[in-house]
Amino acid sequence: MSNDGILSDPNLFSEALFEIMKSISSGMNELELYEFRYGLAELLPEGGWQTIRLERREQVEQRVNSRAFYDSIQIKPVLGDRIVLDAAIIQLSQMLFVGLVTGAYPPAWVAGHFYFDMRSFFFLHRTTYFTEKVLAHLGGEPYRRFARKQEALEPLHQVGYKAFREANAEVDGLFIQSVMKLIARRGTPILLALAGATAAGKTEIVERMGAAFKQAKRRTTSIELDNFFTDRDDREARGIDSQGKEALHFDLLTRALQDITQGKKIITPRYNFLDGSSSHDPDGRLKPGRVPVEVEPADIIFIEGNFPFLIDEIVHLIGIKVVYLTDDPIRLKRKWKRDIDYRKKYDLAYLRNRYFKDQFVMAQVAYIPQMEVCDMVVDTTGAALWTTPEIARQLDQA
Repeated sequence: MSNDGILSDPNLFSEALFEIMKSISSGMNELELYEFRYGLAELLPEGGWQTIRLERREQVEQRVNSRAFYDSIQIKPVLGDRIVLDAAIIQLSQMLFVGLVTGAYPPAWVAGHFYFDMRSFFFLHRTTYFTEKVLAHLGGEPYRRFARKQEALEPLHQVGYKAFREANAEVDGLFIQSVMKLIARRGTPILLALAGATAAGKTEIVERMGAAFKQAKRRTTSIELDNFFTDRDDREARGIDSQGKEALHFDLLTRALQDITQGKKIITPRYNFLDGSSSHDPDGRLKPGRVPVEVEPADIIFIEGNFPFLIDEIVHLIGIKVVYLTDDPIRLKRKWKRDIDYRKKYDLAYLRNRYFKDQFVMAQVAYIPQMEVCDMVVDTTGAALWTTPEIARQLDQA
């Protein structure tokens, strides 16, 4: 049958697409055709699949690698009284579906540039984190690599902490051992900055490192960079985003890091994510009735956040700089389990829009730049520990 005939018949189209998608997403093998059609129904064009016009592959690649494309994505587009998927996200997936069925887009090309999230039921762009500049900084090869056990998580609709922890046990264990060697060599107190995208596993690995250090009779504490955010309304009024010192109580942050590395107790702001307010006013004074965060001195001080070592004025205070990396498809599966099933934190369409937008933007402005200057990268999806050549020498001599 001709492509026109398949495109004009929704049943034939879905049958053909379902078979092709099995080579794109391993999770498709767990579905029946009628289940696949449930998901596809949301993306059915009003005039039928034959109304979708395809772009050349080069055009598609250019678009999904453009910051302007992601800046245009609306996180909360509303239809009636509910949030819906952004039109550009829908149009991209529709185009890829039609391109696959008609043969205009080979499955290998689609899988190379996109991944399909089963629960979101749309395509997202694959982020390349290990750029040429990052690889050069890290010596071109990982310090050590293990079997890639996260591959077993790929067919799942969501990923819980237990399965995630078990898949990463070997690389996490080596990372913790390596950090302990470096700290023994460099002395304490020491600031360890851990950068990583949402749902990469930062909080869990900090807890595990804390337990390991406690067993070794080392005191630990944590400083959350997010607690230094100024009021969200004030930031929005000034037209600044959350990626830089302008968004922070920067003087308070600098003073806090200086003091705690000298063994002093510190008082930090407290940020309320529910209403976007800080415990401190724009001049750094505690607001009436608000309670700050008290942080006792410790041997190892963890700093968690999106961009802890992209700020020139404080980077010299950080003793060990780490990026904890998990690829976007697995992080999204974790967010489904954590933020929707357990926390019940987001509207479903809002989560999908926000993740589609942020996974590209944050990689460009926060995570890849930090991989270019860090000491270590823990790549859980690749099951590899990467270090700079100098750090590798220090570990081998320890």
